[in-house]
Amino acid sequence: MTKTLSLRDANQSFARCIREVEAGEEIVVTRRGRPVARIVPADATEARRQVRNQALDGLRKMMRRGWHLGGGPLDRDALHER
Repeated sequence: MTKTLSLRDANQSFARCIREVEAGEEIVVTRRGRPVARIVPADATEARRQVRNQALDGLRKMMRRGWHLGGGPLDRDALHER
């Protein structure tokens, strides 16, 4: 679950914020009502990085193989048909 705190509140209770994040909480810090930062557990960040890297590796493999678009080989006459 995500908790939202103003920058002032987060600054005044930073140690409590860190304890909550260690317990698994995610905190969004706002300035004048607009989100400016997110504090998340370090292991969550690493897990997200691993998932992202796995997805990128899969995409790279698909790009190397290429995508079959269903068309056959074309010759010069087929390209210039009207």
